[in-house]
Amino acid sequence: MNIVSIEKCDSYSADEVRKAIERSYKNLGGLEKYIKKGDKVFLKANLLKKNKPDDAVTTHPAIVEAVASTIKDMGAIPIIGDSPAGPFSERALRSIYETTGMIDVAKRTGAELNYNTEEIVVKISDGKLIKQATFMKALMECDSIISLPKLKTHGMTVYTGAVKNQFGAIPGLVKAGYHLSMPDVKDFSDMLIDINVFLKPVLSIMDAVIAMEGNGPSAGKPKKVGLIISSNDVFSLDTVATLIIGLNHEDAPTVFMAQRRGLGRFEDIKIIGMNIDDAKVSNFDIPTLRGFSVTEKIPPFLMKYLDKHVKPYPIFDYDVCKSCGICVSNCPPKALKMIDKKPTVDLKTCIRCFCCQELCPHKAVSIKKPHIAKLFYR
Repeated sequence: MNIVSIEKCDSYSADEVRKAIERSYKNLGGLEKYIKKGDKVFLKANLLKKNKPDDAVTTHPAIVEAVASTIKDMGAIPIIGDSPAGPFSERALRSIYETTGMIDVAKRTGAELNYNTEEIVVKISDGKLIKQATFMKALMECDSIISLPKLKTHGMTVYTGAVKNQFGAIPGLVKAGYHLSMPDVKDFSDMLIDINVFLKPVLSIMDAVIAMEGNGPSAGKPKKVGLIISSNDVFSLDTVATLIIGLNHEDAPTVFMAQRRGLGRFEDIKIIGMNIDDAKVSNFDIPTLRGFSVTEKIPPFLMKYLDKHVKPYPIFDYDVCKSCGICVSNCPPKALKMIDKKPTVDLKTCIRCFCCQELCPHKAVSIKKPHIAKLFYR
């Protein structure tokens, strides 16, 4: 059975986080079960964009530091990295590492920061949806991957956790191509599952001390959950994490589609540490997405018609917008244009990936849901 560890962690104090991480290792059979002396270990944090740790957008440096320190202590080599949204360049990485606190983590622990921006195309022969993918070369050159996701809501996939974190293995602007070719969230989720089955992170340690709810993954509100949730299986971790925040599996695309493939089924999971009922949080603000269990009962031709009228769409608060143009330059289908120095969306072209909302540094983008959508959305 796959193991999921749930440990209490009420703050980001170095001592409390380190102890919670060490208890997590013990619950999972010990770190030495997954990492060997001399191994190069890629610590795949969620470093979506240039946000400070207290914004609850990125994996908190206290979590990354605790994991990097313990890996260093056992004689392995921790390498911290991610491929954030936007250009994948050394300059962009340096700026994000600085703001998110990763440079300080590297100084204190002796961990390396990845500045290698080379790409590599790999074959995924067993993939259901994709048969090859473009990844960061640095990640593929490591002996193992430890995923360090942040528990957050998400405009497109409702929830972003362990599985979604590996989308950052795809270099910068290359991500846009995946959004364009897979605008349906089911296909997008299957692509993420293919990536995770191929990459096989040996451990996933989720920062759920302060999560993000509401208009995530970058414009939501911090929500204290007070947990570190870990697993030897990315799919099992997400199954448990979604239960903790009160999200039904049929409403969480990556979890729903994984379970369809026999991955992350609750009956195959052994939970160690806290009892899951004691770990659950109430009133977690989760964005709405059309429930799969409902739409699968609707004929495809009718669903296509309904989609035209009920799909959510981005709206822009021009009083908050600073006309920086980041949303326009990062829109995969080029559905956004600057008109009178303000972004304007062409809904016929928009694929509802909500990258504009995800990447806006000023929280000027929100997601509008038509009233009729209440009949079809959770």
